Amino acid sequence: MNSRESLLVGRFSNTLKGVFLMLLCAACLCLGQLIWKLMPGYSLAYIAAGFAVYGVGALSMILAYRHGELSVLQPMNSMSYVFSLILAALVLHERVPFTTVIGALLIVSGVIVMGLSGRKC
Repeated sequence: MNSRESLLVGRFSNTLKGVFLMLLCAACLCLGQLIWKLMPGYSLAYIAAGFAVYGVGALSMILAYRHGELSVLQPMNSMSYVFSLILAALVLHERVPFTTVIGALLIVSGVIVMGLSGRKC
């Protein structure tokens, strides 16, 4: 592998780290909100747990920005809408209309397209 190929592989793996960390951030946003939704009354333990999960999400976002371009990584955060939809259906047993599923698929498609745009070197 020559130095240019090594640079490309390094940049690609660095971007993948950023994407993974942003997806972790999006998941933490959803989990924190789910914890608060499931909270019985005003439980300090649930409030603290929700903030702790949010904190992990914020830290993963800060770390993600060190591994890629803002224009590629920030749109990954929109996956929180998709994750929330999945959690609402699976955990809260909420009905998900077909149009909402189409919207979620459009978000996923957009995130993929924007993520692929970050591969240019």
